[in-house]
Amino acid sequence: MEVLVIITTESSNANALRMAKLLIQNKLAACVSIKEIFSIYEWDDDIEETKEFEITIKSKPEFKGYLFEFLNKNSTYDIPQIIYKKYYSEMKYYDWINKTI
Repeated sequence: MEVLVIITTESSNANALRMAKLLIQNKLAACVSIKEIFSIYEWDDDIEETKEFEITIKSKPEFKGYLFEFLNKNSTYDIPQIIYKKYYSEMKYYDWINKTI
């Protein structure tokens, strides 16, 4: 009863919404959550401080490779954040994911 959760980011709400809708339409994710965050990181020897949109993708573990490919292709970032983990899920939620995608 494992589910895959991937966290990525986008530079704007419009980009995050576009990506979320494509993931759902292409049956790569059962659910996508988006929230506004503030990030501080180093890029090209500068310290960046910026508003971003964190995207949490809930999917099946066997879709991991497809999701990595999708995110690398569709992200607006040169190096997209792709952080993932498998979680155990309650049976009803697990069943819903498997029926949805």
